[in-house]
Amino acid sequence: MGMSAAADEDDKFHVLAVDDSLIDRKLIERLLKTSSFQVTTVDSGSKALEFLGWHEDERCNSNETSVSPMEVEVNLVITDYCMPGMTGYDLLKKMKESSSLRDIPVVIMSSENVPSRITRCMEEGAEEFFLKPVRKSDVNKLRPYIMKTKTKKEIEKPENKEKQEIIESEIEYQKKAESLQQLQHQEQSNNNKRKSMDEGLSPDRTRPRYSDLTVMSN
Repeated sequence: MGMSAAADEDDKFHVLAVDDSLIDRKLIERLLKTSSFQVTTVDSGSKALEFLGWHEDERCNSNETSVSPMEVEVNLVITDYCMPGMTGYDLLKKMKESSSLRDIPVVIMSSENVPSRITRCMEEGAEEFFLKPVRKSDVNKLRPYIMKTKTKKEIEKPENKEKQEIIESEIEYQKKAESLQQLQHQEQSNNNKRKSMDEGLSPDRTRPRYSDLTVMSN
């Protein structure tokens, strides 16, 4: 019991597995490693929160919480539902209430198929609810949730936001330049029309020509 971290490459997706059963922890750890995940296992919800950097804010008497930066980024949490002290549902709820942890995907596992329990977890924000024993086909469903979260984080990075703002500014500038060009073109077209109309109504065109007429005198 306690914490054990897999010594895999840093670029692998990191999953935090939470289960009070040693046998179940070893099973889920083996399945995750087989699917090329980096794995950390803990035996309780409180240790999971500790690993994630979550702790009660001791500076005030309110229910506020704070999160310390994680030494290792966690891309997904998979937790057993029935655990002493803090259940998987309690862990899920605390994570979703934290502004720093709510974006981490959470998957619940349980050996009991209780519809109301499943519904409650899904409504609280769980991505999946797996029935034990967890299978390789279940683990294969995890990667899309991780990819979705990582894509969102990439977009929200300050440098990417700055790039996006620059791109948007360039697009806006281009739109304004095109609009100005269209206005100038329209104005030039209107000027040409007015010029043509003025030439059509000029005295030289409206004055009768008498040069070819013979003047008759009495």
